[in-house]
Amino acid sequence: MTARSNSYYTATLNQETDYPTLHGQHQVDVVIIGGGFTGVATAVELAEQGLKVAIVESHKIGWGATGRNGGQVTGSLSGDDAMRKQMRKTLGNDVDDFIWQLRWRGHEIIRRRVEKYAIACDLRHGHLHAAYKPGHMNGLKHDHDEAVRRGMGDEVTLLDRSQVRDILQTDLYYGAIKNTRNLHLHPLNLCIGEARAAEGLGALIFENSEVVQIVHGDRPAVITAHGRIDAKQVMLAGDVYHRLEPGKLKGKIFPAMGGIVTTAPLGTLATELNPENLAVYDCRFVLDYYRMTADGRLLFGGGANYSGKDSRDIAAELRPCIERTFPALKGVAIDYQWSCAMGIVINRIPQLGKLSDNVWYCQGYSGHGIATTHIMGEIMSRAITGHLEQFDTFAACQHIRVPMGDVLGNPMLAAGMWYYQMLERLR
Repeated sequence: MTARSNSYYTATLNQETDYPTLHGQHQVDVVIIGGGFTGVATAVELAEQGLKVAIVESHKIGWGATGRNGGQVTGSLSGDDAMRKQMRKTLGNDVDDFIWQLRWRGHEIIRRRVEKYAIACDLRHGHLHAAYKPGHMNGLKHDHDEAVRRGMGDEVTLLDRSQVRDILQTDLYYGAIKNTRNLHLHPLNLCIGEARAAEGLGALIFENSEVVQIVHGDRPAVITAHGRIDAKQVMLAGDVYHRLEPGKLKGKIFPAMGGIVTTAPLGTLATELNPENLAVYDCRFVLDYYRMTADGRLLFGGGANYSGKDSRDIAAELRPCIERTFPALKGVAIDYQWSCAMGIVINRIPQLGKLSDNVWYCQGYSGHGIATTHIMGEIMSRAITGHLEQFDTFAACQHIRVPMGDVLGNPMLAAGMWYYQMLERLR
């Protein structure tokens, strides 16, 4: 059994999971490999339609990036420019509307699900996208004006430097978009709450059950060390954590290690620093992101290790960033630090596809996982039940597959991020 990370989220779980290890033989309509947001969100969608679903997870529900991320649910889509270019071939002039609607769909799904199943996950509204340099303001103004044109005028406000200072006690930023549609929450409690909802709808859930083989054919199945599940359909939702199906998937997705810390409780200082309880991230390619937790701690993440190896002193690395952002926190105690392996796709477009007639896969959110996984869960559930329009739009996208991906993939990512950081200096 693999323990959860020593994170703030683990320490503040509403209830730990205790699902059985897969033993023996079972039969369902759909078996999903992976108990993170993609797998669990898809399972809820399918179970709500009356299908018999099973989730098979190698560790614990929400063990990977799902339970270790920054907890921000924003309308930013990874790879939207690449998406727009490729999807124009199939969607024509409707591509901009498609991407815009997709951008906010995850928020709707999460809000509805939290309310429907009474999931306690500290859900809050309010977010700042902050300009770290004066040159970032042009892009923010463009994004603000587009949101207003699209009918979000009552949910977005473009702030100058002094207005940011009024609602966030830092001198670091030159302006920001304040967005009240965006959310922040406790992701691990959300995922476990959704898993319990799926279970309540009849789903079978197995933990500590690593899948060692996917059986293809008219009657596909998944096999673990101690059991087997036969199904009509199989969905692989392990993101960057699995090593299954290397013949078709190797070299398409790569790990980048992000780091997050959480301070000791700040008491009244939390409200003084961030009186509107907004989540924040800045405009840089390699950005900082942070928010206050429900018990008044600062949860702060930033940077990324593109070697794919986790060997950082995260607290030592992020403390200068915290103190630069909020000088009042100089010397603050850090109670938790942990890493998060993000599945990075070269062109940043989520990868949806089929490995055979009834074996599907969905992966690759490149750091934008909470909203995007719920969007993809809806798309995948619709595809599995015969509604393929949105799935086909994503499946038609071309992806770069890196030869000798285990050797060359992460160095390529590191080189790419170096390039973008060089461009950043010119902005």
